[in-house]
Amino acid sequence: MHNKVLILDFGSQYTQLIARNVRSLNIYCEIQPFRISLEQIQSFAPKAIILSGSPYSLSKKDSPKPNEGIWQLGIPILGICYGMQLLVTHYGGTILPSNKREYGSAILNIVNYNELLAGLKDREEVWMSHSDAISCLPECFSVLAKTDKSPYAVIVHQKFPYYGLQFHPEVADTKNGIKVLKNFLIKIGKITADWTPSTFISESIEKIRKQVGNQKVLLGLSGGVDSSVTAALLYKAIGKQLLPIFVDTGLMRYNEAERIKETFSAYPDLNIRFVDASNTFLSRLKGISDPETKRKIIGRTFIEVFEQAASEYAGVHFLAQGTLYPDVIESASPAGLSATIKSHHNVGGLPEKMNLVLIEPLRELFKDEVREVGTLLGLPDSIVQRHPFPGPGLAVRIIGAVNEEKVRLLQLADEIFISELQKNGLYNRTWQAFVVLLPVRTVGVMGDERSYDQVCALRAVDSVDGMTATFTPLPIKFLQKVANRICNEVKGISRVVYDISSKPPATIEWE
Repeated sequence: MHNKVLILDFGSQYTQLIARNVRSLNIYCEIQPFRISLEQIQSFAPKAIILSGSPYSLSKKDSPKPNEGIWQLGIPILGICYGMQLLVTHYGGTILPSNKREYGSAILNIVNYNELLAGLKDREEVWMSHSDAISCLPECFSVLAKTDKSPYAVIVHQKFPYYGLQFHPEVADTKNGIKVLKNFLIKIGKITADWTPSTFISESIEKIRKQVGNQKVLLGLSGGVDSSVTAALLYKAIGKQLLPIFVDTGLMRYNEAERIKETFSAYPDLNIRFVDASNTFLSRLKGISDPETKRKIIGRTFIEVFEQAASEYAGVHFLAQGTLYPDVIESASPAGLSATIKSHHNVGGLPEKMNLVLIEPLRELFKDEVREVGTLLGLPDSIVQRHPFPGPGLAVRIIGAVNEEKVRLLQLADEIFISELQKNGLYNRTWQAFVVLLPVRTVGVMGDERSYDQVCALRAVDSVDGMTATFTPLPIKFLQKVANRICNEVKGISRVVYDISSKPPATIEWE
């Protein structure tokens, strides 16, 4: 049994970054809503608890608070921003709106060193994001560090291993934030860093075998990183009990079915069944423009197709999916406080009642962790390093209503973009790249004649886990070449633009 860390989420936009940083230390953690009961916390048996930030204010009524029982568990607790203020108010301190709000970079001045700040310099650059401040610090706390605007930037309880940080160690702008988290978990929490991709594989195999028994498992194999790693993991666990199915939705990348056949030819025992359901998907999406409606239609249709396929086999009880942690997070905030960003077809888009039991072995992993697992399972780089592709396929890269002609235009344009990235050695320099077809027509000049064709947008981003992203600064000459090829070779597109927005405020995908 691993040493585990519990992260209580109060709705912060940075909560997932806390989890990602803890995982990077080879320490297992989970995000849970602040509302969970003391019994649930005790059942999880954490070795330490981290309290996240929050968009809420403790100066207001009905601000979110954890179960009071956490203060009697006798384990280390780290409060970050709002979490620190929770710690202070529990012991009788006062939090008030500040006239010296801090947003952005600040200099942390350490006044007293202890294990939490071991290895840090006297002055450290940190990231602040708060409008409330401690106006009265309880006598049972000592100050370890301050900033020009925060006299209580780092505090510690004098008796218990309870620490508070006004800054955000999980944000990359806090230069040594990961060191602070490591000190808290390993030096103070005495937690062993024993959670690795290899241990995840062995534990997952054992869990899958116990759950599945001698039953058969259907797997939706799209050829992307997530479903391919899921396939490799399940095959290692249950062998020929795995029944992978590739469903051609009519919304896949150019020649995707052929590529999957070629890729998995190295796995002769993995008998993949190919199902052409393109007419079904496209007919149900006809005239649908709302992205959430698209996702839900696609989710329901996927399940119907798989259940139909399952009925043709004996002993099928399970459906496997390559669902990842960011899918879950964006579909429904663990805390129930922050907004749902979008319903992923495999999470929020699924019907409430299904005849198959879901198996999602990658559900608690971030994308980079999935890639590590795939490499250990022996999958080739052509799969492991492949750019993410959304479950709903090109339906969410066609803004507005979907039809066969729009899909064809997008497939051709996307193939040009990706092939040029590969030919120019740029594919692995960006985390994800694709083309979006816009519901816009513009006037152009082609062959000395007026044209009135569609616009597409190129999108390329740099990211680690998909939770945040910045646009990839691809060379101008390269972008010009791609744009020229698309306009010349894809009849129906006459203008190409490049998306330079980051996440946040944008998402990576457009829908």
